[in-house]
Amino acid sequence: MSTDSQNAENSVADTVADTVADTVADTAADALRPAAPLSEQLVLVTGGARGLGAAITRAFLREGASVVINYRSSREAAEALAAEHPGRALAVAADVRDAAQVRTLVDAAREHFGRPITTVVNNALVDFAFTGDARSTAGEITAAELSTQFSGSVQAPLQVIQAALPGMREAGVGRIISVGTNLFQHPVVPYHDYTAAKAALLSLTRTFAEDLGPEGITVNMISGGLLRSTDASAATPTEVFDAIAASTPLRRVTTPEELADAAVFFASPWARGVTAQNLIVDGGLVKG
Repeated sequence: MSTDSQNAENSVADTVADTVADTVADTAADALRPAAPLSEQLVLVTGGARGLGAAITRAFLREGASVVINYRSSREAAEALAAEHPGRALAVAADVRDAAQVRTLVDAAREHFGRPITTVVNNALVDFAFTGDARSTAGEITAAELSTQFSGSVQAPLQVIQAALPGMREAGVGRIISVGTNLFQHPVVPYHDYTAAKAALLSLTRTFAEDLGPEGITVNMISGGLLRSTDASAATPTEVFDAIAASTPLRRVTTPEELADAAVFFASPWARGVTAQNLIVDGGLVKG
């Protein structure tokens, strides 16, 4: 091999080595980027006006964050909740299954607060009630029922995440938290459509965590069981709540406020090294 050829190969090798080193250094710098304190975060809570959503909204506001309270039909509840925290809460209507409405929501939040959304909580539950034996069984459930839940629990979170991503990238940090279910591990009721859709959302949580991690964006899920109580669980008989309580080490049913605090944890600096996780918050009913 000639001296010129050897020098050319060495030059290429040095360039590759420098590129790899720069990439590793950039990735390490991203990993060490300080996590934003809760008081500096702008949080979007979908379905944030009632039930678990309202508990999540209140938990973030309690910790000093600013919150965009998304609602579809609960205007009065959303605006009343926002009015309790002037300057730090904004109620915005949007059906999160509609990508155009989601983009309008994100733009409205930025215009109002003068900064991008950096934390997303995918909480909205579309057209579902926890009615136990009244739900369709394996021999009855239809593709339309599955489609309805996939639209609300997979398509909608996807659209919300994608609409918020440019702002997270601009800020150099992002937190994505989705609400799941402990029925993955403990399918004791025939909520086939709901459970299947939430399982798909868990898969998306894990794959997105891998995809977005190098950009300083974490993606996690919080999974409760039956909560005592929300609008969705209002039809649940007292005996069912009592049976669940008796089966948990804590001997009680988890509250919306307890699950909401887990969402705040994932958004906080304390969870800066946590991503791709599904945290079960059900009083120990499921030992995951």
